[in-house]
Amino acid sequence: MRPAIFLDRDGVIVENNPNYIRSKEELVFIPGSLQSLADMRDSPYKIIVVTNQSAVGRGIISAELAVQINDRVVDEIHRTGGRIDGSYMCPHSPQEACLCRKPKPGLLLQAAVEHSIDLQQSVMIGDALSDLLAAQAAGLHQLYLVRTGRGAAQEQLPKPVGLTLHVVDDLTGAWRTISGHP
Repeated sequence: MRPAIFLDRDGVIVENNPNYIRSKEELVFIPGSLQSLADMRDSPYKIIVVTNQSAVGRGIISAELAVQINDRVVDEIHRTGGRIDGSYMCPHSPQEACLCRKPKPGLLLQAAVEHSIDLQQSVMIGDALSDLLAAQAAGLHQLYLVRTGRGAAQEQLPKPVGLTLHVVDDLTGAWRTISGHP
């Protein structure tokens, strides 16, 4: 079993769009995110993307388009020297009460089984408390809130009881802390 770095997509790798990313052309990578992912390439961690995409469940985009958008993100990461070992998406709306929509841990638990991941040694990097709550529920102890995306606003919210997290500026800051190369 190996540890993983779990990454939220929108707000960590690509800019968060409050009206949802509705096409591949709307993808804007957060400055430094692609380089950080390239820097992680040779790390011992599995690199797993876990993303809520409720635009599907809300009928805003099709499941097929959501997969195409996600594939475009992964392709660009690979093209620029990064590595993604797995990508998991929850297409449900909040009202559907599924087990995979963060803050529930379903996506992380599924990835752990499919990739033989040691959850207790793994890391979550997200821009929302729901990302970190999902990771905590899955047994992760290393939780990073980035200030990109919704992170700066989420940092100002009251922290849920028992949630211990590190706050960093962006994915680059998280990777520097994790890798011990500030």
